[in-house]
Amino acid sequence: MPEPRTSFYLTTPIYYVNDAPHIGHAYTTVAGDMVTRWHRQRQESVWFLTGTDEHGQKVMRTAEKHGVSPQAWADRLVETEWKPVLGVLDAANDDFIRTTQERHTGRVQAFIQDLFDKGEIYAGSYEGPYCVPCEEYKLPGDLVPGVGEYAGQQVCAIHGTPVEMLSEQNYFFKMSAYTQKLLDFYEANPSFVQPESARNEVLAFVRGGLQDLSISRNTFDWGIPIPWDTSHVLYVWFDALLNYATAVGYGSDDPADKAKFASTWPADVHLVGKDILRFHAVIWPAMLMAAGLDLPRQVFAHGWLLVGGEKMSKSKLTGIAPSQIIDHFGSDAFRYYFLRAIPFGQDGSFSWEDLSARYNAELANGFGNLASRVAAMVAKYFGGTLPAAGEPGPAELALAEVAASAVAGAEDAIDRMALHEAIGSIWTLVEATNGYITEQAPWQVAKDPTEITADDGAFRQGGRLATILVTSAEALRVLAVLLHPVTPKAAAGLWTLLGAQAALGDLGAQPVAGAAAFGQLPAGTTITKGAALFPRLEDAPA
Repeated sequence: MPEPRTSFYLTTPIYYVNDAPHIGHAYTTVAGDMVTRWHRQRQESVWFLTGTDEHGQKVMRTAEKHGVSPQAWADRLVETEWKPVLGVLDAANDDFIRTTQERHTGRVQAFIQDLFDKGEIYAGSYEGPYCVPCEEYKLPGDLVPGVGEYAGQQVCAIHGTPVEMLSEQNYFFKMSAYTQKLLDFYEANPSFVQPESARNEVLAFVRGGLQDLSISRNTFDWGIPIPWDTSHVLYVWFDALLNYATAVGYGSDDPADKAKFASTWPADVHLVGKDILRFHAVIWPAMLMAAGLDLPRQVFAHGWLLVGGEKMSKSKLTGIAPSQIIDHFGSDAFRYYFLRAIPFGQDGSFSWEDLSARYNAELANGFGNLASRVAAMVAKYFGGTLPAAGEPGPAELALAEVAASAVAGAEDAIDRMALHEAIGSIWTLVEATNGYITEQAPWQVAKDPTEITADDGAFRQGGRLATILVTSAEALRVLAVLLHPVTPKAAAGLWTLLGAQAALGDLGAQPVAGAAAFGQLPAGTTITKGAALFPRLEDAPA
């Protein structure tokens, strides 16, 4: 694998434009956004790519049903659904690629021509069951008996719909030649496929022997034409996978694009749903090996979001639009819930009741109320101006240790893509700070006459009350930095509440590594109560 560098390149899958995004798509995007925001706060050069996959039979058939061309359908969906949802989610992506863009299609043709010239592609014929929703020829083990209206038929194990028997003249990629090369690579790079369950699945699949891959279709024309035989279009996955390289300059003659590719490739993490794991962990690395390009550092497959025990699906009417949740709870709560409630890499069930309970207990009461209490006490006892603290005692030192452990634990979890653990580690500081305030009881300390100066009756600078409130404010400052990748709006609100912008600069530029060091907010900083970070809400929508 290439040597470590100070840049970080993460991709989401590029999403099919056969329909509008649901929360399953949003889950992947916010996970990628959390990770890339975290790496930015490590002071790394970050590139976060997402986009749309617009070719293939599934998109073509959807467009036909709506009486428009595939290009017109893709244009409308991208502009009215897929790009806007990024803003709804507060995703800070650096690029959005569409597979119908010239910067992609031309470079894909150059890539496939190069493989053909190297003898990696040959003409042949193929007959077998094809799942249009998956855009994949299926092996016998990928099919299950249908139920209900599909009883007596073989259906796709993922989509539950019948496959189609296809017989076509195709071009084939010599993928079978890469069976042992891939196994050797997996052994030399055990973290390439994660989590471990995904790695085991891939190893078992490849050890069973790979077949050559059909990479063209000649029964429809919605795709990138094969350059040496334009009666064929390129198999949609061979097209789509290349976006990760074309988007950062692969295949371009422009010096700026070449420099971008040299500084960005290979990708550090491809985030994918587990249903598209084989494409990314088997086909994609084989393609790169054939082309002589570096392989990505990691393919991480997260689990499915389940509704009523079934995978999120528009076709099964279990798809929930992100706006259905965000319009009520807000984008921060959406991001927090899905990233914390579900162990990243495993399946997880969504329920309105669980989301509402976590919002109230953890966000409104646990975190939001903590910020409001501290701001209110600084306003009450010190006129909204952060006082000078006295020497820290055992309780203050203990809270600072919790902050340091929260940072260290979150850093370790991020590197393992254990996003739920990272948030759990951060939340120890929320809980410890609430506990610290309860135990130190500043409202009782404020009754101590020695806390008040004799000349003007104001509370004493450097006294016990001041120390408690400054320590609490410092804990909130740490939380603003650590939660910025998770709940960017609330973290920004907290940063404003603390008056930290003027004192310390932009929140997004705060380094994670030094966040836990107490004593960064200067005395005299203005603390404002402001609006609640997480206001109390009525019951969740049904």
